[in-house]
Amino acid sequence: MGMSGGGGKKSRATLSEINVTPLVDVMLVLLIMFMVTTPLMQQGIDVNLPKTSASGVEMNEEPFVLVIGADQKMTIAKTRIQMDDLKTKLKAIFENRKDKQIFIQADRKVDYGFVAEAMAEIRAAGIFNIGLVTLPKDK
Repeated sequence: MGMSGGGGKKSRATLSEINVTPLVDVMLVLLIMFMVTTPLMQQGIDVNLPKTSASGVEMNEEPFVLVIGADQKMTIAKTRIQMDDLKTKLKAIFENRKDKQIFIQADRKVDYGFVAEAMAEIRAAGIFNIGLVTLPKDK
């Protein structure tokens, strides 16, 4: 009544290694694609900024920028916005942000009155920390 433990069969060890070569290949291809396409994503509105001798400001988080083009068209994060909607949109955007700071990037050809009107709408939205974006003066 002998029961043998194995019955003459070889026991095979399971292969427990993961082949990471395909993973590394795919990740390298994705990295190269990302590196090639990132510079192409840098688009924006061409604004001719005024030049000043003021120094820069240190930022803790990504700045919120209102761009005013030479044609007095305003954009926020590549979205066109009208002067009438500025106050309500900014109130909604800054409702949950702790850093209530906005930067205005206005073309040098824009009328000062239009920029002042935009600043008044920003202040009416409850944002009192307003900065103007300029370029450093050539020496």
